[in-house]
Amino acid sequence: MSRPGDRRPVVVGVDPDPARHTALAWAADEAARRRLPLRAVHVEGVPTRGYRGREVPPSWEEWNEALHKAGRRVLEGAADYVATRHPQLEVDALLAEGDPVWVLREQSRDATAVVLGSRHLDRTQELFGSASVALPLMAHTHCPLVVVPEPEHIVQDPAYFVVGVDGSPHSAAAVDVAFEEAALRGAELRALLVRESGPLRIFDEHGPQQEARRLLSEIVAGRRDRFPEVDLRHELVVGHPVQVLTDASAHALGLVVGTRGRGGFTGMLLGSVSQGVLHHARCPVIAVPSPG
Repeated sequence: MSRPGDRRPVVVGVDPDPARHTALAWAADEAARRRLPLRAVHVEGVPTRGYRGREVPPSWEEWNEALHKAGRRVLEGAADYVATRHPQLEVDALLAEGDPVWVLREQSRDATAVVLGSRHLDRTQELFGSASVALPLMAHTHCPLVVVPEPEHIVQDPAYFVVGVDGSPHSAAAVDVAFEEAALRGAELRALLVRESGPLRIFDEHGPQQEARRLLSEIVAGRRDRFPEVDLRHELVVGHPVQVLTDASAHALGLVVGTRGRGGFTGMLLGSVSQGVLHHARCPVIAVPSPG
């Protein structure tokens, strides 16, 4: 996710609700852990609602100033919260107007990661409604996108990360990030390759298992030398990729997936899987775009 000497900030979209700090806390902890600055971003929409009937709306200038004032309060509250958590952390704030997807996509060009919160109130509304930014941003971000659910989930001890691989070169970026995160946190890493089976499919178990283990070994080979402190387990699992990865990460520190990729095993297409796990995962999801 970052390289030695890299000073690209961790960018976090700040929730206007002061009670929702899970994503902000995750981003601040990540920035402190990597010794990087934190950039708190609050995006204002266009003021078009709130007045009806015979009410006389204020002028555009008054309306806009009210939004700016509220936005500044949100960012000040976020900065105060981070200061109590990490007093030495370098923090800057950005108050922007417009489409949150566009603003955060532009911020992702020079960021180590972009972090968002997810309330999981209603999956259809949360992920596909007009207020959602996670899915469209995931399709266009230039750096890893981290979606942190509310409320904070229970983590298993010993702590671990899960990474989904599909046997393609595109999954290498996700594996790199997964190893980094596990090493930074002293956590274990589970690398899963999922083989989706059909009701009428008849196959020799030995052949697919050998091929899968070869792919997994190739993918993790160089990383084990770079991160010898990471306790790695890699597994071939038969089932639906979204369900398998969601179940495996139920009490994980995070689930890492690529946003693109087409492997040799039916069903393990990382682009569609990354969207699916956003629906169901209760741990932070780190969606990693393909290089370039």
